[in-house]
Amino acid sequence: MSQPYDDLPIGKRIFRERDRIGMSRAVLGGLVGKSGEWVKAVENGRLQVPRLQMLLRIADALGLKDLAVLTGNGYAVPVTVFAGDRHAALSEVRAALTEYRVTPTDRTPDVAHLAIRLRDAWMVRHSSPDHRTRLGTLLPGLIRDAQLAARTIRGDDRRDARRVLAGVYQLADFYVAYQPAPELVWMVADRALTEGQEADDPYVIAGGAWAMVQALRDSGRWDEAISLADDAAGQLRPYLESGPDDWRGMVGALEAEIAYVHARRGRHGDAWAHWERASEVAQRLGPGYRHTQSSFSQAVLGAHATTLGVELRRAGEALRAADRFDPDSIPSLARRSRHLIEIARAHHQRGEKAAAWALLNRSEQTASETIRYNGFAREMLLDLRKRPPSGLREDVLDLCDRVGIAS
Repeated sequence: MSQPYDDLPIGKRIFRERDRIGMSRAVLGGLVGKSGEWVKAVENGRLQVPRLQMLLRIADALGLKDLAVLTGNGYAVPVTVFAGDRHAALSEVRAALTEYRVTPTDRTPDVAHLAIRLRDAWMVRHSSPDHRTRLGTLLPGLIRDAQLAARTIRGDDRRDARRVLAGVYQLADFYVAYQPAPELVWMVADRALTEGQEADDPYVIAGGAWAMVQALRDSGRWDEAISLADDAAGQLRPYLESGPDDWRGMVGALEAEIAYVHARRGRHGDAWAHWERASEVAQRLGPGYRHTQSSFSQAVLGAHATTLGVELRRAGEALRAADRFDPDSIPSLARRSRHLIEIARAHHQRGEKAAAWALLNRSEQTASETIRYNGFAREMLLDLRKRPPSGLREDVLDLCDRVGIAS
């Protein structure tokens, strides 16, 4: 007699849903950034149950609206509760990314002007509470024009066009992240890296690698993430003493990412060793420096220390790191909002629900479109909604409503 569906482990549930729609393991693996063999191992129980973020990707790839179909936890949990809604401009951004013009055109965008537009778009990303909506307006035209420039310009200017296009893809990476379109995350990260290689520019290559490292990290491909980050940083390390500030800043950002990967896999010593390396770079650059793409700076490195503590499940360590600096010293509103979510995670790990709510509320007030698309924040809010802190039930429901979690 077959096992009742309600009693099936998650791996078997994934198999049932994949088989129901006729999707191969290779296709499912490709959609979530894994191999078909990985999917087989998860389905057969040879690998541990994937983390929440990966389960969300699998559920989205299988077309499921309710995460409980995979988790079997007995109550409906809409995928959008954790993953966030599809942003209104996502389809337009996707259309720009997948527009492959082959017909010659008389219009050739000016690369210098494109670079100015890209710089201004980065400023919008860091200074706007509704940064995703603002980027959704700017990105489609910027993507199309930068792609057209790289495809039509010839000669020495083509390298400059490719540098700008790589930067556009790096910016697009922030827009498509945490939306129900994981294939776009891989697309823009791969293209950013490829354009940097075509431009033969070590710094631009490293920027593309930084975006790819995050995609690999969030897919659990930790060894690949560390290898790529170390390789990209190695190309820039000879310039640590006398190179451009941004080249040194990128080395620091990559070291911080390696620290994050080690923390996520529970390797305390390795995580803090690489954080120390990043700290040395930040100290050399001084308190006034901030890297545009990664936000790497002395303040953000302090925020990274909080994240390491959270990922290592050392909430006290995370909160002590958070107390060492003022979140308002982080210039980027999006990055500041994310840091507040990380502090909330530390309080949530300790069962301090009122403090977690207060930090999440402040995060929403700082950059509403950061918390709306952050899976950790939405997971905490779902828990707070089920078991609200004393005297804060209506406040929790109000915050859930603002973030887009239906009552």
